[in-house]
Amino acid sequence: MTGRIVHFEVPFDDKERAHAFYKDAFGWGVTEMPEMGYTIAQTGPVEDSGMPTEPGYINGGMYLRDAQSPTSPVIVIDVPDIDAALVTIEKLGGTKVVEKMPVGEMGFAAYFTDTEGNTLGLWETAAPAG
Repeated sequence: MTGRIVHFEVPFDDKERAHAFYKDAFGWGVTEMPEMGYTIAQTGPVEDSGMPTEPGYINGGMYLRDAQSPTSPVIVIDVPDIDAALVTIEKLGGTKVVEKMPVGEMGFAAYFTDTEGNTLGLWETAAPAG
């Protein structure tokens, strides 16, 4: 388990209002991914692939708040194996909220609550094809 925070997610009720707020307040870039119903939020300079070019920056995402998704901001933690991480989390008193699910060809995500009732995300990068 690497334990690095690698992503964040912010739900919104009004997409245009949320995009404008984060652009104007913090200078974030936003890139809509309509096929996923998701917006990528760039918090700093990025390379062509969309990855941050400077240490200290992480990118995140925004999505429409609904009954199936976390309703407050979420930090996302990198793990080598989501299934194993969820077993450990549950042994320590956490609760699985959303099972491991694919995210395009990039990797997998899941959500859990910790012992304090906070919802957090897990990220597992997909193995390279080949």
